[in-house]
Amino acid sequence: MSRALLAILLLGAALPFPSGAASPAGGFDLFASDDGDDTSVLRTNLTAYYRYDHPGQYRGLAVERARIRPLGTDGWSENRVYFRFADAAGDWKWNGQIGSNGHTLLGNASIVRDIPRRQEYFIEREVVETRQGEQGLHATFAGAAIDLPLDAEQRRQLTLLAGMQTFTGDNVRAHLRATYSAQLVREWGLSAQLRTRAFHSSHPGEADYYSPRWFAEAIPMLRLRRFHQGWMMAAGAGVGMQRDSNSDARAARLVEATIESPKTPRHWYLRANGTYSNTPVGEGINYGYRQINVQLIRPF
Repeated sequence: MSRALLAILLLGAALPFPSGAASPAGGFDLFASDDGDDTSVLRTNLTAYYRYDHPGQYRGLAVERARIRPLGTDGWSENRVYFRFADAAGDWKWNGQIGSNGHTLLGNASIVRDIPRRQEYFIEREVVETRQGEQGLHATFAGAAIDLPLDAEQRRQLTLLAGMQTFTGDNVRAHLRATYSAQLVREWGLSAQLRTRAFHSSHPGEADYYSPRWFAEAIPMLRLRRFHQGWMMAAGAGVGMQRDSNSDARAARLVEATIESPKTPRHWYLRANGTYSNTPVGEGINYGYRQINVQLIRPF
């Protein structure tokens, strides 16, 4: 067992338990994706929550099996172990998972201040899912986001995000993102968005992941969000433009859907979402990236 993995297990044992009545729970997570370059990723995760209050307050240990197949090759598989946590105090909420594949630290964490001008601070570290990822190519992304209400009724909002991403090697990527949201029909849960994003790489083309000098994208979207008996259902779609330093402007497409069960302490919890996008990822300009995430928790 690596030193990093041992430290994770000790951290899980040392952190205080959440307040209130809690019980054990079991969880299952699935992540699957593929793209136009025939790259596929499958991650399955089993979690034993030794303290579980609700989906926003828990402690647990997870084991994960990751299967990564870049460009239709056999790729590689690896086992991972994570300590998972979530809790809150006053206006602040935090969650994350910290773990290892036996070679390096992996995971993510975020801290949110849940006020009208909502703030989020985050960091994540993951294997780059290309052929060089098997040789230890990793990326670490850290940043902050803020929601800025534009009227007293909070019908219009601007969300700003800035972050820095470092890769194994010398490349450092600066990210800027902005999303403008406006409610169109409150009773329907219908809203319009304009999502923009851009990044700049200090050492373009350094490794085998998609890395032009710069990339920019803007996508107008329509979103529908409804509630029924505590269940939340949301869907959105948009078409815009994208461009990078190596090619001309081209169409950008995004479709996403989410379903989430009520967040109750003693019942099953389900969250699932799917995304289709042609934003470039992996080793090239992929005109078709699909992914699905499923999380299922059962309190005992």
